[in-house]
Amino acid sequence: MTIQRIHKTSRFCEAAIYNGLIHLAGQLADDVSQDIHSQTQQTLNNIDRFLADAGSNKSHILSVTIYLKDIEKDYQAMNALWDAWIDPEHPPARTCVEAKLYSPDVLVEMTAVAVLPE
Repeated sequence: MTIQRIHKTSRFCEAAIYNGLIHLAGQLADDVSQDIHSQTQQTLNNIDRFLADAGSNKSHILSVTIYLKDIEKDYQAMNALWDAWIDPEHPPARTCVEAKLYSPDVLVEMTAVAVLPE
């Protein structure tokens, strides 16, 4: 089987598709100068966009890992947006951890694995 790579650069691709699975790279806000609400919404929008580019959508997400810069400060605000975004009939397995991210301005980053619809 061939690996399909979407939106690739010399360093990484935004999505890799193999054997019916879509692996999304760590997604984050396009404008990391914003607060947790805006960064979370932008991150979720990017997940929607890259899943669509791969031929899928959020109802086909199997798992998500969420990295927060400050889990005590931002967990509730991030969850409010997450809860409004996620398909309640098809919630994915999820992990949320506090992590030191690549830039001090990044407040949230998410990775996801989804399936291609049949």
